[in-house]
Amino acid sequence: MTSGDIVYDKIHFRHDPKWSGRLGPAEGGGVLLCVACVIEMIDNDDIASVRKSFALSGISGVLKCSPGALRELLRQDNRVSLHFTASLLGMLHTVEDPATLEKVDQVLVQLLLELHSEMSYRFVLDEIHKQLSDQLSVKGSLPTFTFLGNLVEAIPNVAHSLVTQYVPLLEHLCSALLYPDEALKASALYVWLKLFGTAGGSAAQSLPIAIRDRVCILLLQTLANASSPQLINNCVGLLWLLVQLGEAVSVLMNSPGDQIMCHENQNNGQILCQNQEQQSPEQCPLPLILKKLLMSGDETLQATSARCIASILVHSPSQCSAPFIKADVPEFLFDRLASSNSEVLLWSAYSCLVLLTDDPLFFSQCHSVYGIESLVRSVKEALQLTNLEVPKQGLLLLTEILERQPPSERLFPSGSGFVAVSEAVMGGVSSSCLLVATQAANAAAALFRLNHQSRPVQYGKIEGIIEAITNRFSELPLPSPAHRRSSRSLKRSDPNNQASRSEGFLLQALICFQAACRLAEECASEPVLKENTFTAPSKHSCAQDPLESLCQCLLRCCDSVWIPTVIKVCEHSPNPQILQYFYSILSSQFALLPSLIFVFANKLASSGFYRLPLEHKGLLCAGNRHPHLNTSCCGFLQKLSMCLLSQSDPASGSCQSDVEEVENLLLYNLPFLCCRLSDWPSLLREAPGIQLWEYKGPRAIQYCLVIILHLALQQGDRLLPDQTVFSSVVCLLHSVQAQGSCALPRSVLRSALYLLAVTQDKSPNLDGAPLNCISKALSSCQSFSSLYIHHPALLHFIWRYPDLAEKFGPVVLELWLSKQAQHTDAEKTIANIQQKGEKTESRTDDQEPDTATMELLSVIEKYPAAILTLLDMVCTREATLAGQALWVLEVLLRVQREYEADLCANLRPALLQALQRLSVESMGHGLGQVPTAQAVNSLPLVLKLLCVMQASDPPSSSSYSKMDGVHFKLLYHAVSVLLSNSGLMDQLQTVLSSSAPSLSPSACPPSALLCCSHLLLSSLITLQRVNSAQVQKSISWSLDTAVQRLLVQKRNTDNLLLVSHLRLLQALLDADLASAVVCLSTGPGLLGPRPMGVEDGTLYPLGSRGAQCLSIALSGLLLQKHELLLRASVNCLSSLLGFLQRKSPATAKYVVCQPWSRFLLYCLFNSGESCRLHPAILRLLTILLQNGSTAVWEPDLLQVMEAVERRGVKELSEETAQALRLLLTQIQSNVDQPPLAEEHKQRVGGMMDSLGLQTPPESCSPSLPGNVLRVGDMSICLSDFTVKADGCSGKLI
Repeated sequence: MTSGDIVYDKIHFRHDPKWSGRLGPAEGGGVLLCVACVIEMIDNDDIASVRKSFALSGISGVLKCSPGALRELLRQDNRVSLHFTASLLGMLHTVEDPATLEKVDQVLVQLLLELHSEMSYRFVLDEIHKQLSDQLSVKGSLPTFTFLGNLVEAIPNVAHSLVTQYVPLLEHLCSALLYPDEALKASALYVWLKLFGTAGGSAAQSLPIAIRDRVCILLLQTLANASSPQLINNCVGLLWLLVQLGEAVSVLMNSPGDQIMCHENQNNGQILCQNQEQQSPEQCPLPLILKKLLMSGDETLQATSARCIASILVHSPSQCSAPFIKADVPEFLFDRLASSNSEVLLWSAYSCLVLLTDDPLFFSQCHSVYGIESLVRSVKEALQLTNLEVPKQGLLLLTEILERQPPSERLFPSGSGFVAVSEAVMGGVSSSCLLVATQAANAAAALFRLNHQSRPVQYGKIEGIIEAITNRFSELPLPSPAHRRSSRSLKRSDPNNQASRSEGFLLQALICFQAACRLAEECASEPVLKENTFTAPSKHSCAQDPLESLCQCLLRCCDSVWIPTVIKVCEHSPNPQILQYFYSILSSQFALLPSLIFVFANKLASSGFYRLPLEHKGLLCAGNRHPHLNTSCCGFLQKLSMCLLSQSDPASGSCQSDVEEVENLLLYNLPFLCCRLSDWPSLLREAPGIQLWEYKGPRAIQYCLVIILHLALQQGDRLLPDQTVFSSVVCLLHSVQAQGSCALPRSVLRSALYLLAVTQDKSPNLDGAPLNCISKALSSCQSFSSLYIHHPALLHFIWRYPDLAEKFGPVVLELWLSKQAQHTDAEKTIANIQQKGEKTESRTDDQEPDTATMELLSVIEKYPAAILTLLDMVCTREATLAGQALWVLEVLLRVQREYEADLCANLRPALLQALQRLSVESMGHGLGQVPTAQAVNSLPLVLKLLCVMQASDPPSSSSYSKMDGVHFKLLYHAVSVLLSNSGLMDQLQTVLSSSAPSLSPSACPPSALLCCSHLLLSSLITLQRVNSAQVQKSISWSLDTAVQRLLVQKRNTDNLLLVSHLRLLQALLDADLASAVVCLSTGPGLLGPRPMGVEDGTLYPLGSRGAQCLSIALSGLLLQKHELLLRASVNCLSSLLGFLQRKSPATAKYVVCQPWSRFLLYCLFNSGESCRLHPAILRLLTILLQNGSTAVWEPDLLQVMEAVERRGVKELSEETAQALRLLLTQIQSNVDQPPLAEEHKQRVGGMMDSLGLQTPPESCSPSLPGNVLRVGDMSICLSDFTVKADGCSGKLI
């Protein structure tokens, strides 16, 4: 035999050449093979094993390199083929060399694959069965079992034939498992492993039940005693295949150790396992066996053991979990988590533990408490692995434990444990895999249960998880509307696409957020959880409340991220489940931060969050679909509505009952409101029958609609067109009255009135029948104030229709002004708080009116009848309301809009009637009658209105000159009322008496009160003198004290108080210090020592010394350069010199010629050009020239003329021009002074001509702008401080 040829030369010559052939590739010549030589070598025991091995190797090579060649040789005679196969099978029992046995096994499998004959397969199985039956012992069957296993693996059809037609052979395989040789057991198990695992386990389905059950029992016995790695691996491999069969699981789990022992003794009488003594007869050995595998050091066995446990539990969780838990398998699984990084083992252990958590016994035996730390640490490490299914499964296990853990057993008693699990969850949320993040969000939702919170509660970690979830929203691949529509069908078929994963994460995130909100509410209700008792007292004040911080985080995230994201996701394809949790979250926000919830509610309502849930209800909840979404939407709408309603603050005292009424209407009817918005008008126009229950039925649903329309429209959310709302509400009112009842619930009537008012502008005016219907409905309410809503549209609506204005116009105005007053007081309070107690200025006449006042003015402009209502309020209402009405009239007079009729002319008759009524009451008070409170309160306001009206009425108006008309009667009655008011005079006396300089500043009345008293008294003196009115009571006043204040205490006295003193002195001097209104007292400081001289008697009570002191004081005040003080001082000086001229001309001459007059002019003229042209300075020069003073020099007059020429006559104000005209006239007519040069006379004449062309003198000198100056709490009529000209007293008020 040559090298490579498979022939035996010694015997080859005897063989027929047909059994020989050169096989292999043609280019290499191939290998010469003689089948007869090979068979004879195999059968001959004398042939060396090496030669046989060589021949087998050659045959194996031929089978590999030349497929089909050997088959063609053997097909010549089937008997030769069978003999060849039998010879190879025989070698399995005769050959002892392992290498040769391996080649025999290999050639047999290759040969049978080559022959591909069912007859060959049956022949082999028959031969094997025969060999096993003829042997007294199965000890030598190991190669046969190995070959059989390889054959089953290589040719699946053999497996099917084996389990269906060769049951006795299977019995031999079972018996082999009873033999003590572990190698033999391993080979037998190898066959079973291939039988159960071949062709997807289809052969196992045909296996006789008795054989299968026996294999299960024998496998338990074998595995319990296995020690060799090969046997253990084969056992575990077969067990993994068996536990995937439900029937096998039942046998495995229901076979106690003693049953296994008895069964096998009866059938085979062989030796059984020796280490079952420790288990009870009833205990199943499989959990202990698998636990033993978990304790091994082989991670593959550990993983397979865990997978077996999981498979068993999947088939029968209720029956199989308890034995594993009682065997402490969870404890060892947790230990594996703590000690392994194997992805397979971790995933297997996670899956097994997930299934075990279904049994309450898992928690009652505290396995969760024992293993939570290992689990958390394992999840953190698993998040670093590349296979993201592992951390996903770990987070699933964490979720199951957190959800099922009994509240009585705490998992995280300390903060460190909660911190660790929070970090693991945050790591999962931040995972790159969205499925992992979704499972982490699920775990977070379970973690946010109250029973899982440590002491103290780790609010910061909870906040961190919420922010981590929120941050993931920016990464979500939210599809565009076009992409969403195109992929909608794909989403249904493929739940794992990116869009579905995004929505899955969003849904789980919403569940988590809801759990966080619920936790915040629960913690807020528990003082122990709200405060951290372990925080040092010194840190409580500086650190923010952690619970409040969490609530702020929830509200901020919800507002800025969650709401926009959910709206975008559900914009075109609403997801009922997402929306359910979304509205539930919005509802929970109303309980988190009461201080911010009103702002949040207003923002929601103004952003369309009435329309949004109502549209979702109509789209998704009609026909009783999605009841949970309907409940969630209704809860949100009710909380939003009640929050908005609580801000409306109706004026009635029955606010609480109205709130309860609305709450009940919404509670019972919102769930039934599942129609589209377009169907609402038809619902409102229906005429349902009689409603049996107050809060349920079709009519109650209509009421609910009206309330929602009102609250939504109040926030700018127009659910229906205005015309539709208007007509629908009118129809509803008519329908209610048609049923014989005109009394709607007050809250519904209030909403209906609001809707009518706000939607009137875009709707046609009402005619008789609907208007009567509305009037009847409004009249049905006992108090219109309970229907009032502070909105401009309500004002316009009521005053739009005369019938409504007559009934409800006055009360609407009163309520409007009352609300305005409350708003003003609130603003003042806020301003005082912001300025920390600093003094704030009151409203001034120059201040722009607020929006509410301007709105009221627009109503008055459209409906002038409201003016008389306001005036009546000034005269008859309480002080606050009357003051508000007065302010509106003041603004109205100041603005002077162009009305159809003259405003002042319309007001005067009504104001005259009020004054006449007050005059009568005052006269009655003088006769001993007690005045009414309204008369006492309204008198100052009526007089103030008269003052404002006089100041607003232009001097050129026709009414101004008709002093015998209404104007004169007004003045007369005003003076009479004031002078006959004893209470007023007593109050003035009290104020003036308590302002003595000897009193401390704290004992004196406020400066503003003193100023007003002086100004009022000066006006009374002037008016009494002009009108010759009767005085019932005089006021005592010290002239000596007044002059001393001006002379000595001016530096310590407020400028306005000095001005008021001067105004009072001016009025007294004009009356020659003899007025029925004031009884003056004097002292030696003014009159000198007794007895008085003739001059002092003539000037009594001022005296010559007093005249000089007053003159000096006025000169000093002129140097103050305060505008009003300058004017008041010049006017007072003019009145003083007039008094002196009338009483003692020599004294007047003496006063004006004193040296201080020259010094005064020198100081004033050196103060700048503006001072030289001031009307008061020009008037001062005129007064001095008129009284023959030598203090005025020609250079002074030249400076004035030069200043006029530089500025230009046209640039002078009217008041300055008039004062200059009087000065120039005095210069031309002055005979006491040296005459001017001719040149200067011409300059004076030219200026007079220019002034004559520009401002021809009329009746009186012009005054300051006719308005009232408000300084703090004081009002000053500026016309009182016009620079006085000779013979002109200006306005009287």
